[in-house]
Amino acid sequence: MDFGSITILAITVIAYLVGMIARAVPVENKWIPCICGLCGMALGIAGLYIIPDFPANNLIDAAAVGIASGLAATGADQIYRQLHPSDKGRITVYAEPRDPEEEILDDRR
Repeated sequence: MDFGSITILAITVIAYLVGMIARAVPVENKWIPCICGLCGMALGIAGLYIIPDFPANNLIDAAAVGIASGLAATGADQIYRQLHPSDKGRITVYAEPRDPEEEILDDRR
């Protein structure tokens, strides 16, 4: 049975989960694609030696397949975020301090 496509998908999913963990700890967002790529590379190299039907025949190809799969996890996350924008995580800055009583009055209107 050919596990090539399933293996690449599994590397992408694992790299995505590692990226989600990296977002949960205090790591700058600019490093998350690198973390996913390195995770994918490590999994690709491990897959070369562990999985019999791995879609690479040498170390360089295995690393390239893994890196591409890891970076695909980052791309999939960004596609989802672009299609489903939200205000979560965004900071709203006001020019002057807001009075909580004004907000209560605004809600009553």
